[in-house]
Amino acid sequence: MPLLVMKFGGTSVADLERIKNAAAKVKREVERGHDVIVIVSAMSGKTNELVGWVEGTSPLYDAREYDAIVSSGENVTAGLMALTLQEMDVPARSWQGWQVPINTTSAHASARFESIPAANINAKFAEGFKVAVVAGFQGVSPEGRITTLGRGGSDTTAVAFAAAFGAERCDIYTDVDGIYTTDPRITSKARKLDRIAFEEMLELASLGAKVLQTRSVELAMRYKVRLRVLSSFEDTNDTSGTLVCDEDEIMESKVVSGVAYSRDEAKITLVTVEDRPGIAAAIFGPLSEAGVNVDMIVQNISERDYDDHPGAVTDMTFSCPVNQVPRARKAMEDAKAAGHINYDELNVDTDVAKVSVVGIGMRSHAGVAATMFKALSTENVNIKVISTSEIKISVLIDRKYMELAVQALHDAFELDKAG
Repeated sequence: MPLLVMKFGGTSVADLERIKNAAAKVKREVERGHDVIVIVSAMSGKTNELVGWVEGTSPLYDAREYDAIVSSGENVTAGLMALTLQEMDVPARSWQGWQVPINTTSAHASARFESIPAANINAKFAEGFKVAVVAGFQGVSPEGRITTLGRGGSDTTAVAFAAAFGAERCDIYTDVDGIYTTDPRITSKARKLDRIAFEEMLELASLGAKVLQTRSVELAMRYKVRLRVLSSFEDTNDTSGTLVCDEDEIMESKVVSGVAYSRDEAKITLVTVEDRPGIAAAIFGPLSEAGVNVDMIVQNISERDYDDHPGAVTDMTFSCPVNQVPRARKAMEDAKAAGHINYDELNVDTDVAKVSVVGIGMRSHAGVAATMFKALSTENVNIKVISTSEIKISVLIDRKYMELAVQALHDAFELDKAG
């Protein structure tokens, strides 16, 4: 039988009625001749509730017990989904991570997949079961303890199962009906995409698009797993949603496919740093050790008077998530106190946002940067930092102009028009 993986997020299984709705979609695929592996998240809000219970019980908790507790939400959903399918006369059973088994590393709360043997589930399919309902977000360590996979774990579980079982597709059911050219809440002109390339989706996910988690897209791209994002709350067919696929499956792409944004950014500048070999390593090594996720980096001639600094000096600017600013500041202050680096000032701007345009068409078209900068200039939006890659241009701007910038760029690249 052809195999399909279907993943339902927390809002899609938030209560018994929604579980019945999801089960009906699974039954339809069984009736079309598929064996189905269903990956489920915990019911909406349950994981946060469980985390609250853990933190209320033990602020300095044992990570192994944390995983045992917070993974239980998915177990409940998996059992309820299997029961619902059985009531619909669909042969189904639930699977917890250790029963498959989903083998992971021992890094509790952020485990990584090691292997997913197919034998146990395939044996049940051979016995006549049509659906395996698997608890997402969880696995089992080499020591036999329950592990969890961290943020986006159920999406990643679904993609990993699709790769391990050679599924023809992995359908991600969520509360939106696909991938849009930008956030529809910011501009009503946002358009749903029929298809998007893995690389584009990976950039959009890493830049702030919340529909798919970065880890799941990385895994899909590595194993060429075709993903489809579609709504749990609408009637769907073979052309519904957005297909995330290999670039070769997209006949002709627009130069820019989407505009992404992230409002929780900060800009940090070290003023008058010594300009010498190894200074970048001396700065970014401690930041990495402190767990600071550095994004944009700009090094430029210092604005300070050279008479005050006999040797060559530079200013070093970088961006990071705003909630990591305290860690970044401490890492730099500790490095200065230890004599590894020296600087006159550490300036922090927490009132910035990142706006990016993404598209595989940039590889073969010139003028994207010029169009982007002209559109921002027309709206009097000042650019603080610029970074580029082969298929992306990102700028750091004042946060108050973020929505204006997104709208202006969406218009400039005519993303409301197909083809």
